[in-house]
Amino acid sequence: MQDFAALVMADAALAARLAAIEDGAGFIAEANRCAKAHGIVLAETSQSAAAQPDALGLARWLPPAFAGSALPPRDWLPIAVAAQPDAVAIDWAWFGAEPLRAPFYEHEIRRALRRPFNRAFRYRTGLLDLIAQAATLETRAPDGFIFHMSRCGSTLVAQMLAALDDSIVVSEAAPIDAVLQLGRGLPEDDAVPALHAIVAAFGRKRSGRERRYFLKLDCWHTLALPLLRRAFPAVPWIFLYRDPAEVLVSQMRERGSQMVPQFFPPDFFGIAAAQDTAAEDYCAGVLAAICRAVLDHRHVGGGLILNYRQLPDAVWTAVLAHFGVSCTAQEEEAMRRAATHNAKSPGMPFTGDTEAKRRAATAKVRDAAARHLGGIYDRLESLGASLS
Repeated sequence: MQDFAALVMADAALAARLAAIEDGAGFIAEANRCAKAHGIVLAETSQSAAAQPDALGLARWLPPAFAGSALPPRDWLPIAVAAQPDAVAIDWAWFGAEPLRAPFYEHEIRRALRRPFNRAFRYRTGLLDLIAQAATLETRAPDGFIFHMSRCGSTLVAQMLAALDDSIVVSEAAPIDAVLQLGRGLPEDDAVPALHAIVAAFGRKRSGRERRYFLKLDCWHTLALPLLRRAFPAVPWIFLYRDPAEVLVSQMRERGSQMVPQFFPPDFFGIAAAQDTAAEDYCAGVLAAICRAVLDHRHVGGGLILNYRQLPDAVWTAVLAHFGVSCTAQEEEAMRRAATHNAKSPGMPFTGDTEAKRRAATAKVRDAAARHLGGIYDRLESLGASLS
């Protein structure tokens, strides 16, 4: 199987043909036929991963079948960062030339791993290998970063930008998050090359038509704003925020992982004794830390602050120009159409929820929002639509 894997890695057309087969049995039959044509006999045991459906996606947590120091071809993207006893590894999967259009990168990973091809040929390199070879990648530099408070329209902005046919839009990719978390504990001389490398890996020109590249970051990444700015000093960024009570209503209904102390240690956000803190207060404290980081680091330059209520119009009146992107009338119309759909469930129409969330805000929610975020929200509002 190792010899056949090397053959597949070296032949983009063969990889694409095999990856297009969605049926496990059909994939195995074609893989055997292709291998035999090259004088390679595949052991039956080596094909078991591809044959078995993996509806729950559990196989992704197992070590890939193949590893090496050479980076995979341009059709491959990182899907995970794995800590090993002596190194940090990058796991890759085949995505082909199709653009990323799902609301979150996690959705793209799940779709990719449903392919028998990726169950059979998932590949691992070292992070140091990626850093060493990043300059050889055919990639595009980012045109803009999207920071956000959470639950405030960032997915809408990303989906609108994804409506541009020649754009790369990566939305909250776990491998970028992992490298950022790793980078916070490293000297800058080590963290910056790692960030350059992982961002370059996602900016690969898989179709060859890509002219724009946008990264939507996780909400906590505002705390890493200085590091990201040092790594990418010329890349403009925006920060989206919303009335704190409305955001808290959403978090009380379904808390994001960053709002759960068991997932993110409270001291990560400067919060102590979380076990004695009411849910509303804890979530408001996390939101305050996320927003405060933007205020504390606003002088790093390159930023644009926008309120949720300014969307979607602000995308074509402010965001595109800030990112240095020009659009045709046809492209703008495509973005307008994207804005009529629910950003997180694109098959459904968009329905405004501002009034409903205001009505749903309990006294505890309003009190927590006022105590933890009232002053911060006022400061964000006073900054207007730009940062120095």
